[in-house]
Amino acid sequence: MQGCDASVLLDDTSSFTGEKTANPNSGSLRGFDVIDTIKTQIESSCAGVVSCADILAVAARDSVVKLGGPSWTVLLGRRDSTTASLSNANSDIPAPTLNLSSLISSFSNKGFSSREMVALSGSHTIGQARCTTFRDRLYNETDINASFATSVKSNCPQSGSDNDISPLDATSPTTFDNIYYKNLRIQKGLLHSDQQLSSGGSTDSIVNTYSSNSATFFTDFANAMVKMGNLSPLTGTNGQIRKNCRKTN
Repeated sequence: MQGCDASVLLDDTSSFTGEKTANPNSGSLRGFDVIDTIKTQIESSCAGVVSCADILAVAARDSVVKLGGPSWTVLLGRRDSTTASLSNANSDIPAPTLNLSSLISSFSNKGFSSREMVALSGSHTIGQARCTTFRDRLYNETDINASFATSVKSNCPQSGSDNDISPLDATSPTTFDNIYYKNLRIQKGLLHSDQQLSSGGSTDSIVNTYSSNSATFFTDFANAMVKMGNLSPLTGTNGQIRKNCRKTN
């Protein structure tokens, strides 16, 4: 969470606690083994050249394309951090409990507009969330589709099952499309922070645009991903190119 420097991939050491156990990541962020496999294959044919940070950026793009989403040109040349920050991850990654004003501020602090924030939130057209992150919304909020809430409650009781997961986009969970926004318009956002984007506030019009125009969403998402990939990367002689993405050289 120090920028695009693959700090999130580092395991804990005696000198720092990594970011994998940060509240937004713990039990939620998965697939580290996939990155390990990619890194091992690249190192065997091209040792010490491709950083873990660049692998993450390319894998994000390729995953979106594979699932039917847009493509974009990934700028390369990032280097890897030699440390991680649990506190930064806890403070800087937007929580699923945030209201619209806090979401806007959180992204603004990193240089992103409200529109870019709504576009990047569209990544929730794929992926899953843990019961503990949306239980309060299911049982205590009123701006939620009743039948949708009932169906999700079967996988997230009022107590227990904290780590049971549900798709962020129940309609087409493995396709990168604009259904996420269509769902928000009918109060089928899984997270509190999702539904806040379409709750009578300043971002409603952006949600409406993306829900009716997939091409506009794809263009804005791709541009925002390029911008996010430029978030404080380590370049030149800063950082290193890790041999193993889980630990420093």
